Amino acid sequence: MPDPILVIEDLHVEVEGKPILRGIDLKISPGEIHAIMGPNGSGKSTLANALMGRPGYEVTKGRVLYKDEDVSSLSTDERARKGMFLAFQYPTEVPGVSVVNFLRTAYNAVHEDNKLGPLEFRKYLQEKMDLLEVGDEMVNRYVNTGFSGGERKKAEVLQMAVLDPQMSILDETDTGLDIDALKEVSEGVVKVHDSNRGMLVITHYQRLLNYVEPHFVHVLIGGRIVRSGGKDLALELEAKGYDQFRTELGIPEGEELSDQAG
Repeated sequence: MPDPILVIEDLHVEVEGKPILRGIDLKISPGEIHAIMGPNGSGKSTLANALMGRPGYEVTKGRVLYKDEDVSSLSTDERARKGMFLAFQYPTEVPGVSVVNFLRTAYNAVHEDNKLGPLEFRKYLQEKMDLLEVGDEMVNRYVNTGFSGGERKKAEVLQMAVLDPQMSILDETDTGLDIDALKEVSEGVVKVHDSNRGMLVITHYQRLLNYVEPHFVHVLIGGRIVRSGGKDLALELEAKGYDQFRTELGIPEGEELSDQAG
């Protein structure tokens, strides 16, 4: 069995001095898709941001191993260069910068030993655009400027394909998507994933997992993983809701956190 790509050991994280994550343990091996589900304020987005080393998310205990290396103290760009990627819940606009120029800059920043000139990169980008069925119109526009929710998320998936990470973290990719856009974006995610890569999908709802099928589902409540299982666990959560699930597990009221980061 191959060694895990990502290992999270007893991870505790604070934001502005407030404890958010309270001991997360998780292993993701090549080819695996893991899903994190939980109610608002449970710490899902905090986990995503902490894994990528976002400033302000302080690891107070535990560590994050990527390909057997402790990356807990590395900056976000250092983690990206090693092969980690985070797709944001709310991708931001970058007025005046075209998608194609943004992607080439990002690619060259991550692949410092294999930088591509404009013509070489355009050929490489076209391969990824063909894979994801993305037209020239999108990559010639300014980054996320005037994009619909579906277009923003599709551009994020294109970025993931271009950067070619071994470990991808998708933070509520289904946010703001109607059913058609969700299906289209999900199909792109599935095309990019393969047996050499790990993926962590963070979501409120089971519907995303109809298209991006996880091997494992983990329920995050109060900054802790309270239960893990297969895809059926997501269906159970959808049927029962988080309140009933919390009651059955004996988790006290008020265990959720006021975590603006999710």
